[in-house]
Amino acid sequence: MSNEKTAIRTTYFSLLGNFSLALVKGLAGFFGNSYALIADAIESTTDIFSSLLVLLGFKYAEKPPDENHPYGHGKIEPLITFIVVAFLVTSATIIAYESIQHIQTPHKTPESWTLIVLGVIILWKEISYRVVIRKSKQTQSSSLRADAWHHRSDAITSVMAFLGISIALIFGEGYETADDWAALLASGFILYNSYLIFRPALGEIMDEHQYDDLILEVRKKSSQVEGVLGTEKCFIRKSGMIYHVDLHAIVDGKISVERGHWIAHNLKDHLRKEIPNLGHVLIHIEPNEYTYK
Repeated sequence: MSNEKTAIRTTYFSLLGNFSLALVKGLAGFFGNSYALIADAIESTTDIFSSLLVLLGFKYAEKPPDENHPYGHGKIEPLITFIVVAFLVTSATIIAYESIQHIQTPHKTPESWTLIVLGVIILWKEISYRVVIRKSKQTQSSSLRADAWHHRSDAITSVMAFLGISIALIFGEGYETADDWAALLASGFILYNSYLIFRPALGEIMDEHQYDDLILEVRKKSSQVEGVLGTEKCFIRKSGMIYHVDLHAIVDGKISVERGHWIAHNLKDHLRKEIPNLGHVLIHIEPNEYTYK
């Protein structure tokens, strides 16, 4: 299965899980007198919309290169990641604001059965995180990584809610707002995770140098091609789940132009065969006696 198909199937998994949990959390929070659970439901509701955006982004990124987009449509992925981060920041802000409002307003102690609901939710969200983050590493998808961290941030807010409700139940009167404080703390975790997701996506848009492992692999595979004496400059930029390579290959300076052209094509074909997630590979031939840095 291609990386694109894997990413789309994983997003459907996230979408279904987020929809189910948002409903469960909202009902449990309302009937169980827990704003921390309602805040959790708000976070899961934003997850539904963000997962939909990720899905649409993957569908668009699947489109083949065309005249206007010769490198394909993969750059949509970090742009979608920015929108997902915006959803995270928005949900964290809403949770923080509502938590402060509830802290200032007297209310009932949460029901003890909400802890069972939260325990199940925490387990499911952590499993979801591990499934999606594994797929994001497999596909090298920044959008899928953002979606995975949505699951992790959801698990964090649920853990905070669990602790807050436990404190309110154990200590009783005067501690009714413990789950509200827990929700406020969770909003801080969500904001921090938002930055962790945003920074790599920004680097992808700006074509930052951040693929040293792949560069080493490209150099190693290049040395296997007949006529390639070494490699010099190697630049890599990411577009969606595809990597585009600019490589300077060192060859014997006394060979013909035709021979150099043949080596370049051989090298390009070899790299794309050995490293399947490569897109465009541009080979520049350098004569060995004029090698420079």
